[in-house]
Amino acid sequence: MESALSVVLRVDAVSLTVAGRTDAGVHAWGQVASYEGPPVSVRSLNAVLPSDVAALSCVAADGEFDARRDATSRAYCYRVLARRERSVFEEGRALWWPRPVDVDALHACAGALIGEHDFTAFTPTDTYHERFVRRVLTAYWREVGDVLEFWIEADAFMRQMNRVLVGTMLEVAGGARSVADFVSLLSGRPRSEAGRTAPAHGLYLVGVGYGGQRVLQDIPGV
Repeated sequence: MESALSVVLRVDAVSLTVAGRTDAGVHAWGQVASYEGPPVSVRSLNAVLPSDVAALSCVAADGEFDARRDATSRAYCYRVLARRERSVFEEGRALWWPRPVDVDALHACAGALIGEHDFTAFTPTDTYHERFVRRVLTAYWREVGDVLEFWIEADAFMRQMNRVLVGTMLEVAGGARSVADFVSLLSGRPRSEAGRTAPAHGLYLVGVGYGGQRVLQDIPGV
C-alpha cells in the first residue's frame, strides 16, 4: 500500500499507520490506515495494488488523525466450516472442523466474554503486552449454512487472542472441557490452561471504530 501510494502521489516514499496489526495469514475486510498527504483516487490506487489488496475509500481526515491511536474499538470474525466434507471454496478462508459441535456451548462461551476480563490465558506467554485486561463490547456465534461465525468487538486485542479464544471454545463445543472451565480462564489464568491456537486463515479483521462508534450491532444478523 505504501508503494502504491507513493506511485499515485508521485513522491519518493509514504509512511502508513494502520489501525491494527494481524498475524500472518489473517484476512482483513475493513483495515483502516492513515498517512500524511492529500486523498487519492481509489481507482488509481487499485490500479497499482496487487490483486489480493484493494482500497475501498480514501478521504481527507483531521490533521491530527491517527488510524491506530484514535481507534476506540476493533471487530473481528472467525469462520469455521463445521461439516464432515471439506470445501474447495472455503480452503484458506475458513477452518475446516469435521467434528461434532455443541452450538449451545459456543453461545454460552460467547455470552461470558461480554464485559471486562483478564485475557492472560489467551495470548502467548512470551509477549510484549503489559496490560491483559480488555473490555469486550459484543461477542456472539452465528450460523450461516455450514459455517459457524464468531463475531467479537473489543476496545483492544492482544496477539493471537481471538485465535486462542476460538480454539478453546471449540474444545468446549467438542466436550473436551466445560463452559465453567472456559469462564474460569477469564480471571487471568496462565496460557497453559487455555486451548490450542486456531489457524490464522479463519480470522478476519471486520472493521475499526472511532469516536466510540461501534462496528458491530448487539443483535446477531442485524
